[in-house]
Amino acid sequence: MPLSVLAIACLLAVTLGYVAVCAASPLATCRKCDGLGYQVKFNRRGKPKRARDCRRCDGYGKRIRIGRRLHNRARAIHRAGTR
Repeated sequence: MPLSVLAIACLLAVTLGYVAVCAASPLATCRKCDGLGYQVKFNRRGKPKRARDCRRCDGYGKRIRIGRRLHNRARAIHRAGTR
């Protein structure tokens, strides 16, 4: 089996796996706030306290995956073009 065919098969498997993940779970945990929905600040004693809401996820703790965002955008463009 040539190396290029193996590379294409692996790339196809990874892509289909990511599509399946985006279809099954379109929301992922926010990486900036670790799913808390807010930033953590520490006072002078080192005790953690809640700060403002996370700007990336708007305080929800979840964000839309990039693949799902692309799917939603493509679906909206198709829907707008067929009406």
